[in-house]
Amino acid sequence: MATNIAVLDVREVCTFASFFVICSAESDRQIEAICDEIEAVLKKAGTRLLHREGSSGSGWALCDFGGVIVHVFTPETRNFYRFDDLWEKAVPIVKIQ
Repeated sequence: MATNIAVLDVREVCTFASFFVICSAESDRQIEAICDEIEAVLKKAGTRLLHREGSSGSGWALCDFGGVIVHVFTPETRNFYRFDDLWEKAVPIVKIQ
């Protein structure tokens, strides 16, 4: 299960996406499961995955759906890269969990 989910509206500060979804997962296996589930649900809704990045053991994965990019991190990797802080000018930041 994804935790610490945030949705960032990056339309005013980014040219390649409208929204970032950032969440945490406890392990690399969980990262894979979250990405697989997001892809399956969005595929059923008619949205296809354009690109997926991240390697096993990296503590991070990215799923690019065009206007929405999903980032899944282990808590340690998320804290190290401070990705949420890199996009602090994105408004609004919506915390889901």
